[in-house]
Amino acid sequence: MVDRTNATSTTAGILRPAELLRHASLERVASGAALGAYVENHWCLRWDLPEGRSFTSRTLPHPACTLRLELGQPRAGVGEDRLVVTGVVTRRFDITLTGRGWVLGTKFRPGGLAALAGARARDWTDRTLPAAQVLPAAVLAPVRGLTADVSPADAAAVADDALSGILPERADPVYASLLGLVTTMLADRDLQRVTQLEQLTGWSRRRLERSFATYVGATPKWVLARYRMHDVVAALDAGYDGSLADLAASSGWYDQAHFGREFTALVGLPPSEYRAHARERRSGSTGSPQQRA
Repeated sequence: MVDRTNATSTTAGILRPAELLRHASLERVASGAALGAYVENHWCLRWDLPEGRSFTSRTLPHPACTLRLELGQPRAGVGEDRLVVTGVVTRRFDITLTGRGWVLGTKFRPGGLAALAGARARDWTDRTLPAAQVLPAAVLAPVRGLTADVSPADAAAVADDALSGILPERADPVYASLLGLVTTMLADRDLQRVTQLEQLTGWSRRRLERSFATYVGATPKWVLARYRMHDVVAALDAGYDGSLADLAASSGWYDQAHFGREFTALVGLPPSEYRAHARERRSGSTGSPQQRA
């Protein structure tokens, strides 16, 4: 069963989460009620690795944009301004941790940042850009002033308070409808085709694709495929021992070769190898980092 942190996300995206927690600490903090329709959660990642050591964290993509303040060791894609927005990432998201660092992240619900900022999420897809290009300076200033010694709960409260300053006076009905649809897409494993979304909403394919491009930054087909892939990974992590062909078919892949290619491209291992390594992790095997990839 996929661990759903709330209505529109899972925690199934982090690959090798137990290994990540041997190298870093990760804490999630719920957003306040006022921002509940827009923000999934806040999270804080800290690490302090000895010289010469590193760890690469790999995360499956979610249909979500993120606001991040990154302190410590700089990484690729982040310039001098450490307060950045990352749009929907359509591929696996790899980050190599070295030295000492601290990141405060605000994960928006699918479409949430676009709805708050009055902008188009498709302009940010597969991009990391200075947050000042997306959000007002008055919103960013309190977050920019945070330091690594602030607790995750206090940092999340600062981010919540800052973002509350741009809450719209009236809800966007298109965004509200889309958010309800995305919630259903996550929860209902039988939803696997865009034609099913058309039937469910009464929207044309063109309207669905236009709305998802504007608010989410990805197509409805992509979002469905990612949620179902999260289901597959979570099932393997939990010990699924049946036929991989049956698992693929139950999640919408009726061509096992196609499923294998997509799984390998996204996760980095064929599904059979991933299942073998998942078994080793559950049994407490302690192979080399390469063996546990």
